[in-house]
Amino acid sequence: MSSQYTFTGQYSFNIDSKNRINIPAPLRKQFSNKDKKTFVVTRGIDSCAWIYPITEWKKIQSELQQLSSLSKTNRIFLRNHLRHANILKYDSQGRFVLPQSLIEYASIKKDITIIGVLNKIEIWNTKLLNEIDKSDNVNDQSYDQLSERVNI
Repeated sequence: MSSQYTFTGQYSFNIDSKNRINIPAPLRKQFSNKDKKTFVVTRGIDSCAWIYPITEWKKIQSELQQLSSLSKTNRIFLRNHLRHANILKYDSQGRFVLPQSLIEYASIKKDITIIGVLNKIEIWNTKLLNEIDKSDNVNDQSYDQLSERVNI
């Protein structure tokens, strides 16, 4: 599944007292006019929230619809990701209210880190991300095998 989006970069922000988060301008500028400032925010695989522009989310939905609901694993996967998906719009300043369930899931307190990861944007508790960065060890062989598949 190819994407028109190439979100990159890392940005530090604070969530405000109304649970509003600002999508950084360099990331916001990549949203297509077809998105109409609309996106989906949902649980990430890791302890973070994921943001997908609505046009990208529609591609993901199409992929998810290919999963058979006869498979218990598929049903659990779909349930765990789709029930937390929220269709939202950001305001003229790029702000939106992060749902409380995602704040709790991602352990968001005040300091957040926003990361562009190609077709999505991740929202992290800064302290948690720093701890994960320190503890994430990738097997050298796995890393080498992956690097052989990517032309950099």
